[in-house]
Parts: sequence; C-alpha cells; structure tokens
Amino acid sequence: MTKAAILETPGQGLVIDDITVSKPGPHEVLIRTAACGLCHSDLHFIDGAYPHPLPAVPGHEAAGIVEMVGSEVRTVKVGDAVVTCLSAFCGHCEFCVSGRMALCLGGETRRKPTDEPRLRRAGDGSTVNQMLNLSAFAEMMLVHEHACARIDPEMPLDRAAVLGCAVTTGAGAIFNACKVTPGETVAVIGCGGVGLATVNAARIAGAGRIIAADPMPEKRALALKLGATDVVDAGAPDAAAQILELSRGGVDHAIEAVGRPASAELAVKALRRGGTATILGMMPLDQRVSLGAMDLLGGKKLQGALMGMNRFPVDMPRLVDFYMRGLLDLDTIIAERIPLSEVNAGFDKMRAGHSARSVIVFDA
Repeated sequence: MTKAAILETPGQGLVIDDITVSKPGPHEVLIRTAACGLCHSDLHFIDGAYPHPLPAVPGHEAAGIVEMVGSEVRTVKVGDAVVTCLSAFCGHCEFCVSGRMALCLGGETRRKPTDEPRLRRAGDGSTVNQMLNLSAFAEMMLVHEHACARIDPEMPLDRAAVLGCAVTTGAGAIFNACKVTPGETVAVIGCGGVGLATVNAARIAGAGRIIAADPMPEKRALALKLGATDVVDAGAPDAAAQILELSRGGVDHAIEAVGRPASAELAVKALRRGGTATILGMMPLDQRVSLGAMDLLGGKKLQGALMGMNRFPVDMPRLVDFYMRGLLDLDTIIAERIPLSEVNAGFDKMRAGHSARSVIVFDA
C-alpha cells in the first residue's frame, strides 16, 4: 500500500488515504517518490478551476528513485535517480519528430481504458485517476518511461523535484521558447516558483536587463537575489510605465508566469517594437489575450509556451549541471519542506501568495 493525497471534491482540499499501485507494464517505471513540489497548476484542479475525472491524485513536480522497470524500458534502470515531467511524449508523432515534444498529446503513454488502472483505493479497489500522467502526491509513482529522465545521483532530490515543472517551464521559456540572447531585455511578470526560475535562467542566459514584477515585496526581494536587475510592483497603476522607463522603451521579452489576465495585459504593454510576450501561466479557460492593431504594426508577437517548450530528457541533466556548478539557485526558490500530511496547509500558503515553493519530502 502507498500513502497518497487524493482529490475527491474540488474546493474541499485533499484527503490522505492508502492506494495500491499496479506493477509496471512493458514501458512503465515504478518510482519511489522522494520529493514533490506544490505547483499552482495543481491548485487549479484542487479548487475546481480546471476539470478532471475524480477521485484523482494530483502532484506533478517530483523526483525519486526507480524501484522497478517494465520489460521494454531502456532509458532508466533500477536504482536510478530520476526527475518526472508531465509532458510525457510518444517519440514518433509529428510534434516529437519535429522537436516540439512538449506538444505531444502523449496518448500512448497512458494505459487504455480497458487496461487495469495504475492506481486503486486500498480499501475497496475502486479506480483512482492518475493526474497529468504522474500523480506524484504519493509515496510511489507508476509512469511511462517517457515521463521521467535520469539525473546525476549526486543531485539532492528535494532540489531536483522543482526541476520537474517550475524550473523546466521557466528555464525552458528562456532557453527554448524565447531563445534569449546575451544583452536582450527581459520582464518577468509574476514571481512564484516559475517566475523566479525564469529570472534565474535569464541571468544564466546573459540577459542585459531583467525586470521582475510582482505585487508581493517578499517575492520581489527573492527575484533580486536570483538575478533581477530591477523590480516593479505589478499591482501599481503605472507598472507598465515603470517597465518602459527602466528598459528605455520596452523589453525584448515579457514572460507572464502566473496565469492572470492582468499579468498577461501587463506583459503585452511592456514590449518594445518587435518584442515577444510569452504566456506560461494557466489562464482561466474563458480568458483571451490579444495584441492591438498598433502592436501588430509594431511587429510585436504573442505566444504560448507549454511547459517552456521543454525537451526534458535533454534539459533535465543540463539543469542539474547548472545547479551543481552553482549557476542555478534552487535553494532560494524552495521556501519550505513539509511532510505529505501538511499538503493542504501548503496550498493555503500558496493561496496567500507570500512565499515561493513548498516541497513535500516523503521521509519528513
């Protein structure tokens, strides 16, 4: 049996209960979860803003140790340290073979409806739905081999966990989606886990000016520590004007990292002629983001970047190397380490918006 945090009813928090995990199929990997970050994307499902079949185990930003592998698995072996990623890929669809693995719909990485479910309730054997291919708020995970990547065994797994979503999304936006070059100016709107990782990656990429915007003073202070050259109160009525002044007419890249309509609007307003606004956050499903006619005439661009358009089997080991070499500051991004039993309190802190990442550590 495996202890897990289960979402039964949106808006009512998670319930800690026992589940059973199936044995690995041919291309599946059983992982003992070491740590899992609390991500705002989970909160969208927990609070009911995004639909999902229930009951389900959330959690998708995790690291652990491989316990068992299926007969056809070739990418990892028992005992490997791995980071998981929700953008599981098939490896042979149009998106995968054209280098856009993050857009793969990944149908082949899930079990068929007629197959035995990966997760069941320990009590009555009823199906528990797997969320985002992972369900990492549990002591054990059963995932497709293309939903995890092997990393350096010397990497601390509590830090490695945040690579799985926050850092791969933020850093991926800088390195993959925006392809920031040295000297370009960057504005990051929203300084939660994803935004702070974006700031840190912009510094690694050599951005000339990095302007971080967030309404919380605590998060602006963290952004400065992680490499921001300037900070702005995103809630100020003249926030856009401040960014335009600091960047002398607008930034090359404005990256929205929180999923709020006002933040997306600020990202667009912060652009210089020819600049690009990149939306990382999960917006409300009925929300639209747009460019005006003068924006288009000025060559401005708007794009989404699912999970930073990552190529995680390549990106994860590189991000680990950045951390091991002292370039990537994961320690500042992590605000606290908690046991699974405190998961609901961790999400309450996220709703308050004052701190960075909370990470569940399963031996805590």
